[in-house]
Amino acid sequence: MTDFKDQLSPQLVECLGGDLAGASAAFDRTAFVQSAIDGLDGRELMARVDWIAGALMETMPPEPEDADRIVRAALDHGGLQGWASMPVNAYIARAMLDRPDVGLPLLAALTSRYTAEFAIRPFIDAHQAATMKYLRTWTRDADEHVRRLVSEGSRPRLPWGRLLRGFIADPTPTIGLLDELVNDESLYVRRSVANHLNDIAKDHPDLVLATATRWAAISTQGDFVVRHGLRTLIKRGHPGALAILGFDPDATVEITEFACSPSSITVGETVTLSFTLRAAADTRAAVDYAVHYQGANGVKAGTVFKLSVKDLPAGRPVRFSRRHRFAHASVRKIHTGPHRIEVQVNGRILDAAVVEITGDDVSV
Repeated sequence: MTDFKDQLSPQLVECLGGDLAGASAAFDRTAFVQSAIDGLDGRELMARVDWIAGALMETMPPEPEDADRIVRAALDHGGLQGWASMPVNAYIARAMLDRPDVGLPLLAALTSRYTAEFAIRPFIDAHQAATMKYLRTWTRDADEHVRRLVSEGSRPRLPWGRLLRGFIADPTPTIGLLDELVNDESLYVRRSVANHLNDIAKDHPDLVLATATRWAAISTQGDFVVRHGLRTLIKRGHPGALAILGFDPDATVEITEFACSPSSITVGETVTLSFTLRAAADTRAAVDYAVHYQGANGVKAGTVFKLSVKDLPAGRPVRFSRRHRFAHASVRKIHTGPHRIEVQVNGRILDAAVVEITGDDVSV
C-alpha cells in the first residue's frame, strides 16, 4: 500500500514547478525542482511538505504581493490541485506570516484544492485577533471548503497539526465560530464542527456539555454534531453527556450469559464477545465494550469500541455478539499477556473477561 508521504514525490515537485512557471515566466522552475527534490527522499509526510516549502522560499519572489499574484494565476489556470497545494500552503505560512492581509485570503483561495487547515494555525498563534476577524467573515462564505477551514483550522488538537495552546487553555473564542456553523447546510462542515467540539471535550467537558445542551435545544441540524461531538465523553461514561443524548446512566440493566471465547489466542486471531441484557424498564442503551490492551509497561487504559445503540424493552432479554480481532495496526502494537475486555452499558461496566495472548501469528 502506498504511504501518504509518497504523494509528495519528485513527480509532484515537477508538476508543481510547471504550475508556477506557467503562471509566471519569472519563476525559476529548474532551480525550484532541483532544490525541492535534493533531500526529499527519506523524509516523512509533513517533513516533505516543509522541505518543498523551503524550496519555494528560495525561488518565489520576496515580495508577498508578487508571490500572491503567481499563486493566484496558477489557481486560475487550474493548477495546484490536491497534494501539490500543501507545500504552497506551508510556504505561505512561512513567507507571509508577517502579512496576514495577503496570506490569509490566499489560504482561503487555496483551501478548496485540498485543505489549508495546517497552514492557518501559525497565523492564529501570531495574529489571533486579525485571524479571528477573517474566520468570522468566512463562516458566511459561499464555499463550503472555506467555511470548513474556519472550524478545522482552529481546532485545538488537530491531528498532524500544531497544537493551538491558547485555544486548549481557553476555547471560548472558537465556540462563537462553531455557533455560526453548527447548522451549516454542508455535512462536510458540520462534521468538522463535531470534531472540533470533541477536541474541546478533552480539556473542558463542562463547556462542551453546556454548548451541546444549547445546540440540542435550538439547532435545526445539530443532532449529528452533538452526538459526534460528545463521543469522547460518551466513551468515558460521562453522565452529563449520556443524559444529553437520552441515555440514563442509572437505568437498571443486568447482564447474563456473558462469554468471551476463546480465552487464549495468538496475535492476529479473533475472539467473540457475547451476552444478554435485560432492563427493568424500557431503556435506551448505549452498548459498548472496552479493551484494556497489554502495553510494554503494563495494561493500558481501556479503548472503547461502539457496539450498538438499542432500545431495551422492559423485562425482555436482548442478545448481543461482536467479534474483535487482536492484530497489529499503525496505531497499536499487540503485546503478549492478558488483555481485559469490559462490557459497558450507558457508561457503566457490567461484566468483564480476560483474553490471554500467547504469541505472534506465525502465518502472517
